[in-house]
Amino acid sequence: MEVRSFENLEVCQIGRELVTQVYMLTVSLPQSETFGLTAQIKKAAFSVPANIAEGFGRYHYLDKAKFYLNARGSLYELKSHLLIAQELKYLTESQSVSDVFALIDTLSVKLNNLIATTRKLKNKKSQ
Repeated sequence: MEVRSFENLEVCQIGRELVTQVYMLTVSLPQSETFGLTAQIKKAAFSVPANIAEGFGRYHYLDKAKFYLNARGSLYELKSHLLIAQELKYLTESQSVSDVFALIDTLSVKLNNLIATTRKLKNKKSQ
């Protein structure tokens, strides 16, 4: 089945869920981090579904793959920021933190699959 809209891509749906969970998680971060770590966490999270959507809108497969790779990079950036927040004791080992890390891991695998599929489609079209 062909996906006709980025909203229907599972990776985009998971990406939006990730943003929602991250925004709820950052409420507990200190006020002093509003323009520092909190802003970086939110920016990285928001970038994931935004890059997926932009990639979906691109015509050429390599352009698509580039934005999907950017989404994956933002996903790892987000994980790094969250790990730092934990090390600083801004986030504790709560269920919501575990849920976010699980969502990151799931999305990482699915993005890798989307990237591989997109690259295969490019190779198939050029033959």
